Amino acid sequence: MSETPTRAAVHTQPVDGFGTVRVLRLDPHADAATVHAWVREERAAFWGMNGLTEEQVAEIYAHLDTLDTHHAYLLEKDGEPVGLLQTYEPEADRVSECYPVEPGDIGVHLLLRPPGPHGTRSGWSSALLSAVASYVLLGLDKRRVVVDPDVRNEKAVARFLKQGFVAGPAVVLPEIDLPDVYLPEKHAQLAFLAREVAFPGDA
Repeated sequence: MSETPTRAAVHTQPVDGFGTVRVLRLDPHADAATVHAWVREERAAFWGMNGLTEEQVAEIYAHLDTLDTHHAYLLEKDGEPVGLLQTYEPEADRVSECYPVEPGDIGVHLLLRPPGPHGTRSGWSSALLSAVASYVLLGLDKRRVVVDPDVRNEKAVARFLKQGFVAGPAVVLPEIDLPDVYLPEKHAQLAFLAREVAFPGDA
């Protein structure tokens, strides 16, 4: 459980039949145990943090917190942590080498927590994705969401397409090897969600 449950949300959205979803700025240190528990699981292998310690996870998100172009958030449902959201400006990311970035684009990475002992109920991921889309497209006033899940992560790709995303090309994101950041080459499936598709009345 987050150690700072009273922090202000940047976005709050009641979802019919599901509960209230809150988007909170991630606290790299207070939330490290929660995030580490999720990313160390085999199911989160595509997140790329399987072998990291809790301290290393905290350091990564502390660095991310210094950037103006990349941001991390904790997703809560009725006060309980349920997911990790990262947003980024595509032109400041390696994905910009793989597709023509348009004004109003925003990139998103989404990791949902492992299912509980009773499994995940139907519509869980769809409800969270709806809240995320509302935040980034309406709350941040963006025109289009771009996602780049690993091509082998068939569940994530299918989840995005079911939500209304349109598949783009399969691409190879280049390796990044910098003093503060190392990212291996990634074979990704791009997909896009336009604001007018997600929210026709607010386009």
